[in-house]
Amino acid sequence: MSITSQAQHSGLSEPISIVIPFYNEEDNVEAVLYETRLTNPYAEIIAVNDGSHDTTEVLIKKFSDVRLVSFPKNLGQSAALYAGLLAASHDLCVLMDGDGQNDPADIAMLVDQAKNYQVVCGYRRERKDSWQVKLASKIANKSRKFFTGDTVRDAGCTLKVIRKEYVRFLIPFNEMQCYMIAMLEHAGLSLGQFPVNHRPRRFGNSNYTILRRAWRGIWDLLGMAWLLRRQICWPPHYPKHE
Repeated sequence: MSITSQAQHSGLSEPISIVIPFYNEEDNVEAVLYETRLTNPYAEIIAVNDGSHDTTEVLIKKFSDVRLVSFPKNLGQSAALYAGLLAASHDLCVLMDGDGQNDPADIAMLVDQAKNYQVVCGYRRERKDSWQVKLASKIANKSRKFFTGDTVRDAGCTLKVIRKEYVRFLIPFNEMQCYMIAMLEHAGLSLGQFPVNHRPRRFGNSNYTILRRAWRGIWDLLGMAWLLRRQICWPPHYPKHE
């Protein structure tokens, strides 16, 4: 059975690639990959080891049906997501976190909505984070919208569906994941946003701090405001190559 036939058999209109970044997630990686495969049996799964110095890479290699992309050192979530997109075999790509807080069971719903929108992203229905993190996220979302003019409800939710052909609209830089949709929306792509589950982190600690995000955010907002004003907005499917 071909990959396309398998996708149609599972209820999907076309095959998908799922990109999952991992950094020092040895306590979560097996459960995340197992659950993702269980809920998306015919998807290509790309696990990106972002320079982990624990057993994350060893545990990924236990899954023979998972493709591994490995960095020799930690380059950050943005680099991991971007590398996974470039490595994807299929045009329809799904992004999700490797910490277990995203629910891979939501992927089918988001992929189905990709028939109606060029970009689809989730927003966390009930966030399982501390009040400090929620407050910082709320401030960051309002500040980002003021500078970029995007309509994203929850830029911090990694669960997204985009087509590989639109990667050309992205400028890879650290913290790019927070501005991916702003760049794609500014390029003229239609956006659909839908509620998804959010679960508490079971093991390990977040690799981000509120102070770190705030300091970087100031520079990122200034840079993105300039970039979006100077960005070349290619029409979809252009430039074409013969």
